Amino acid sequence: MGNPKAFLTIERKEAGYRPVEERKYDFSEVEQTLNTTDRMAQASRCMDCGVPFCHWACPLGNLNPEWQDMAYKGKWREAAYTLLSTNNFPEFTGRICPALCEKACVLGHSCGQSVTCRENEVAIIERAFSEGYIEPHIPAKRTGKKVAVIGSGPSGLAAADCLNKAGHTVTVYEKNESAGGLLRFGIPDFKLSKKVIDRRLDVMKAEGVTFQTGVMAGKDISADALLSEYDAVCLCMGAEQPRDLPVEGRNLKGVHFALELLQQQNRVNAGVTVADTDRITAKGKRVIVIGGGDTGSDCVGTAIRQGAVSVLQIEIMPMPPKDFNPATPWPMWPNILRTSSSHKEGCQRRWNLSTNKFIGDEAGNLKAVEIEEVEWKPAEGGGRPAMVKTGRTEVIEVELALLAMGFTQPKHPGLLDTLGVAYDQRGNVAVDSSQATSVAKVFAAGDVSTGASLVVRSIASGRRTAKFINDFLTLH
Repeated sequence: MGNPKAFLTIERKEAGYRPVEERKYDFSEVEQTLNTTDRMAQASRCMDCGVPFCHWACPLGNLNPEWQDMAYKGKWREAAYTLLSTNNFPEFTGRICPALCEKACVLGHSCGQSVTCRENEVAIIERAFSEGYIEPHIPAKRTGKKVAVIGSGPSGLAAADCLNKAGHTVTVYEKNESAGGLLRFGIPDFKLSKKVIDRRLDVMKAEGVTFQTGVMAGKDISADALLSEYDAVCLCMGAEQPRDLPVEGRNLKGVHFALELLQQQNRVNAGVTVADTDRITAKGKRVIVIGGGDTGSDCVGTAIRQGAVSVLQIEIMPMPPKDFNPATPWPMWPNILRTSSSHKEGCQRRWNLSTNKFIGDEAGNLKAVEIEEVEWKPAEGGGRPAMVKTGRTEVIEVELALLAMGFTQPKHPGLLDTLGVAYDQRGNVAVDSSQATSVAKVFAAGDVSTGASLVVRSIASGRRTAKFINDFLTLH
């Protein structure tokens, strides 16, 4: 610790966001940055705890105290290399991770002002890119083994990066026109600029990773071809099956899954032309977002930027406590009320509401939604509370409804069914302790094997699976 008293004398300072009246009219990143002096001061606040719960809480096991101290001392190169030793893509997690480390920070528990781990992380890696520390490192020797990675989301990119660094020849297959998976097509540009993804992809390509985009594994390249041409296959296709809402009026024009909106808007931002008849837009419309998670929040921000007249976000669960929830004490991830940058741009939020039906006009267009208040009754003997409808209904006029209720499992038709991999009880690809599936030399990483989760967990899964694949290839 360069400054052992900093946590006593320096308060937490966040970079904050661009002004609402500026940012809500464009899709540029909303988060600002601190100057170098302030950033180094924030890094100095780390107490170098005897038991670093930040390290424990992070799925990647990031060495927070070490690189915080290096950043404080201006050792930016060392800080970057220490950060990269556990995290392939801190430029992604530093922008979009909910920062499990910060919620576990001992300083945060002591005074309510945890270290700005996430912001410090992205500051370190951005400094590394700007000063040229991030350069392609081509493996000195190739093993002669070939690996196919199916999907280029965070788990696929992490697995490909690790396997390539181990000397294997890696080809990544991506069904979309560009690599990045959920990072590119699911997360709005105002949270993660796609230039950040392209910059990292350029490094990986220079290091020898091959990306085959616009290729649907199982169709454009068959399962048999993958198994015969490669020494190992890593499934990283995510959990893309959205949770539907099978109520009356679901098929009306104007009712869409969240990703239909988000993916299309990201493509429009990238310069793709979408026909007016296919365009999903909130411009001039009253919008309801059904689902209170991050995807719902992304829909809120996107709808506002598209010119929505109003945005209402509803959630079937009760409103969480604002500051402290005794059901999730430190150092657990706290289930408390969270307000995103998008919520601050103009959004009404309501809880304990169930959607009964969508109401359309004579032309089949959505014009309203009927909602009903619900109550949650404690279950006898503990367990999950039971939802009870109250009979108190309300009709809200809307022209666009976005279903953001999460994802249930990977899509089975196609490559997964053709390969014949086994599924677990939730419909995810079943894996053993080494991330191997029921099919020889086929492994799975990320959401395809766990269900929908955080980007940081997907990266950790990709790294872990790559280690097991490397072990497998070494023995075979």
